[in-house]
Amino acid sequence: MKARNFRYIRPASLTHAYRILADAGGDAVPVAGGQSLLAGLNMRLSAPNLLVDIGNLKELSCQSQSNGVVRLGALTRHSDLLRSDLVGKHLPLLIQAAPHIGHVAIRNRGTLGGSLAYADPAAELPACTVAMEATLILGSIAGEREVKAEDFFKGLFETDLRPGELIVAVKFPATPSGISVGFAELSRRRGDFALVGLAAVVAMQRDRIDKARLVYFGCADRAKVAKTISAAIAGLAVPLPDTSSFQAVIHQDLSPDDTPGLRADTRLHMATVLTRRVLNSLSERAAA
Repeated sequence: MKARNFRYIRPASLTHAYRILADAGGDAVPVAGGQSLLAGLNMRLSAPNLLVDIGNLKELSCQSQSNGVVRLGALTRHSDLLRSDLVGKHLPLLIQAAPHIGHVAIRNRGTLGGSLAYADPAAELPACTVAMEATLILGSIAGEREVKAEDFFKGLFETDLRPGELIVAVKFPATPSGISVGFAELSRRRGDFALVGLAAVVAMQRDRIDKARLVYFGCADRAKVAKTISAAIAGLAVPLPDTSSFQAVIHQDLSPDDTPGLRADTRLHMATVLTRRVLNSLSERAAA
């Protein structure tokens, strides 16, 4: 199949892009890396009348750090996460997650803002932004507004983006000392979307978990903190000998559906095993 006919515009500036999106109403769709959108166009899952190419807007590519906050422009490529000195120094969870995003070609084209706007429940970066308590900066012809990541994702492929808005940047609190992060996912093949994944930000008191933010992907309808599981592991010493401390409550946060070739209870078991694996990796890193 191939895409339906559409018009294409490459705006000269961010302000120009805002004006085009405002004039077009809901008939325009922004495109940057296009790693998800173009596949949807070719399968006719999406059929916009106008594509607005924001891929070369320098205003969306900046990176900065100030007062303990790292700001990454929406056009930060997935591969940039692995090369950025700011990310390497202050945002270790993104360093762990980025190699799992697709394949090299996808990481070279895909963008931070595009991944968050698409809001695939099996994608890595939405889960990381929620776990890290990031804030999204959304811009339009009316100005900018800030939305916490945990409030941005509303449901399956549903976000708080309004017509005419773009993700301009994401602000991440720099990870302080004393905070541990863990990331892992299970997929059928390297580069596939995750069947089950977990992004974890954990405050440790020596070998005990003081407070945790666990965010699952691939087994939930959207990126959100698994509050019941996070509370159940507080006070536990790692490494965990088994999964008894949280296994009984994991279904309260996760409710995956049966899918062809994978039952919901199997996915829950995978999430249980992955949780113990990620939490135990925290003690291994501390020892190292």
